[in-house]
Amino acid sequence: MAPPNEISNSASNFAPIIGPPSCFSLSNGKLSVNGVTLLSEVPSNVSFTNFSSICKSSDAPFSLFYQVQSRVHKGGFLGFTKAEESDRHMNSLGKFTNRNFLSIFRFKTWWSTMWVGKNGSDIQIETQWVVLEVPEIRSYVLILPLIEGHFRSALHPGPNGHVMICPESGSTQVKTSSFSSCAYIHISDNPYNLMKEGYSAARVHLNTFKLIEEKTVPSLVDKFGWCTWDAFYLTVNPIGIWHGLKEFSDAGLSPRFLIIDDGWQSVSLDGEPPLQDAKNLVLGGTQMTARLYRFEECDKFKSYKSGTMLGPNAPSFDPKKPKMLIAKAIEVEHAEKHRDKAAEEGVTDLSSFETKIKALKRELDEMYDGDEEGTVSTGNKSCGNCCKLEKTGMKAFTDDLRTKFKGLDDVYVWQALAGAWGGVRPGATHLDSKVIPTKLSPGLDGTMTDLAVVKIVEGGIGLVNPKQADDYYDSMHSYLSKVGITGVKVDVIHTLEYVSEDYGGRVQLAKAYYEGLTKSLVKNFKGSGLISSMQQCNDFFFLGTKQISIGRVGDDFWFQDPNGDPMGVYWLQGVHMIHCAYNSMWMGQIIQPDWDMFQSDHLCAKFHAGSRAICGGPVYVSDSVGGHGFDLMKQLVFPDGTIPRCQHFALPTRDCLFKNPLFDGETILKIWNLNKFSGVVGAFNCQGAGWDPKEQRIKGYSQCYKPMSSSVCVQDIEWDQKEELSEMGESEEFIVYLNQAEKFVILNSKTEQIKATIQPSTFEIFTFVPLKTLKSSLKFAPIGLTNMFNSGGTIGELCYGDDARVEIKVKGGGKFLAYSSEKPKVCILNGRGLGFEWSGDGKLTIDLEWKEGVMSHLVFGF
Repeated sequence: MAPPNEISNSASNFAPIIGPPSCFSLSNGKLSVNGVTLLSEVPSNVSFTNFSSICKSSDAPFSLFYQVQSRVHKGGFLGFTKAEESDRHMNSLGKFTNRNFLSIFRFKTWWSTMWVGKNGSDIQIETQWVVLEVPEIRSYVLILPLIEGHFRSALHPGPNGHVMICPESGSTQVKTSSFSSCAYIHISDNPYNLMKEGYSAARVHLNTFKLIEEKTVPSLVDKFGWCTWDAFYLTVNPIGIWHGLKEFSDAGLSPRFLIIDDGWQSVSLDGEPPLQDAKNLVLGGTQMTARLYRFEECDKFKSYKSGTMLGPNAPSFDPKKPKMLIAKAIEVEHAEKHRDKAAEEGVTDLSSFETKIKALKRELDEMYDGDEEGTVSTGNKSCGNCCKLEKTGMKAFTDDLRTKFKGLDDVYVWQALAGAWGGVRPGATHLDSKVIPTKLSPGLDGTMTDLAVVKIVEGGIGLVNPKQADDYYDSMHSYLSKVGITGVKVDVIHTLEYVSEDYGGRVQLAKAYYEGLTKSLVKNFKGSGLISSMQQCNDFFFLGTKQISIGRVGDDFWFQDPNGDPMGVYWLQGVHMIHCAYNSMWMGQIIQPDWDMFQSDHLCAKFHAGSRAICGGPVYVSDSVGGHGFDLMKQLVFPDGTIPRCQHFALPTRDCLFKNPLFDGETILKIWNLNKFSGVVGAFNCQGAGWDPKEQRIKGYSQCYKPMSSSVCVQDIEWDQKEELSEMGESEEFIVYLNQAEKFVILNSKTEQIKATIQPSTFEIFTFVPLKTLKSSLKFAPIGLTNMFNSGGTIGELCYGDDARVEIKVKGGGKFLAYSSEKPKVCILNGRGLGFEWSGDGKLTIDLEWKEGVMSHLVFGF
């Protein structure tokens, strides 16, 4: 049924659509869906309410509101009532056993990952959502904790198969005893539609966030970039950045965006001069107690003079220097860990540890003090009076960058949501800021130990009064915009819940900050210049994403295990990939999933590159200066810095949804995506590590780090998730190209499978191209440039003519491959005849040259 004529762009009050009766019913202690018991032993204080009984209006676009209203019979709200008020409740929703579930839970304050099991007691604490498999009716059910009033909810495990819901306000001053909509429940026969419909319903109901289709994503989503974090950590400086960009440019790759990560800000430590930069910072541990004392850049950026790097005598850069500083800082960190461990074990005389730590810190300081060649600073220790005469600082630097590197569209800088890791220093700015002691919720106490959390708890947070949130963000971002910064990467997002006691609770405090951030984003960064990170908790997505349209879906890229497991250099990479794939199921409804940076010279760089090629988001690396895998990057990126990006965001295939591709010893992670004229499946062997609920950490499972076998078929691709591409999935025959094996096969039916054995930390990418019959015996399928991981993404246009004529536009240079059952009579490239190679097995190849700004226009005649 088509919706009524739209009178306005948004819905306000609208009579609910009268449709089928609700799929759900709650009676006699059973929550049932279409006659199947989903939860048993449901407490009598739990309620189920139809969607339309609670949600009667919305600011959502009319078409979205109508879609949700047309599905109200498929969902509803869960609530409960208690006898006493509290700021934190724990209540059972009922129990389930012997039923497969997939879930996402917070394993740290800011990071979430997947978990599977078979009963309510298997659920992990701080679970953001659960999908239950209901094979009896070939369906799936989503249980989605929500925001209600001043309370945010999560799911927790209960005894004997019970699943608990936990609404909490984050303030002992904010209490209630009754909830009518603290969770939403929804059913669908398609797990991907389930997530889309469930979050659409939540959006219409809450009116506090927007879906991805309602927003504009930043242009960097189609581009290649460089982030400075792993290259420098906190030693980042203008000269190092310049030389890093130059290396890419000299190699024929043009980063289109740059992220200057943590280390550019003006921060100081408590107990040290309040208006002077903290000295000799390298790693994050010490930095995490530092506070922002001004919105301008720190001295090493502020002292940059216009033209410094453009002249013939530009300062050189020693790429070994950051590595030496980082190595020495790691020694300090390890020595401090040994001291702390000894103290925990009861050692009273720690003098030997302290002596060693002081000696190492002195060595680190001497390495900094001995830097006279501009390898860590610009060589200009102080601006002095020159600032009045010459253009200096971040503005001078960004201008010089754009003068030299013409393709550099965006320069982003890092910030924490509260300013710096330790917030804003009281008295240092015009803002009302004070240090607030932190308090972790009982749920967070059960998550993985995190150095960042330890340090933040140790120092407290310099919190700007939420009434000044608008002023705070605009003061910071208006300055950045003026000096040539086009966006921010916002980290450390969930610390607000630590300090919400006196500010109306976590929901109210978050609303104030997110409202200020949203206004500033619109005013200063064109409404989309923001990458969210360390944000993987439901209250950010429900409260902070009216404008934010892109964000990280994995935790940090760890090039090795910080706890010292030598196998972590391998198994941590699979863990990262699992985070990204499964988090995209829910985050992708609201923001563009960003799979994060990686290092192109890492031992598992190719493993990462394969996943980034088909993830559907931006591609960026965090290479050290002098440490690159350019040949690898050229399989991901065109010379102009753009990428052959997929049309959707990558998601796990159906047969992976209720499996554990990390340590069940049998499951290969398969992710699917769509190109304009093909589908793609990536098969990645991620086995070898995962979450340990007892130890509350991610650890290696070496017995699972071994070759795994899997099968791939056309039906692994969810063609209907892009309506305009769904017709491709109806083809009866496909050409399937195996990128790593460099071969293709013909599938004559949708059910025919390709079997593959994947070695640990390796992968295969399968590109499925519909085979087109042009005349009785002629069949054709373009595969694309085989020198690119996502070969199908290189094809920009495809047209089949009635006269057995094929026209294709291809972006990029390299080996173009197509299947053609007959030899073409003619091949024309950009209006001129061209030679080609064709073999009897249908392999048709042409060498294409890269031309800036021009797509190769191929015409085949038969």
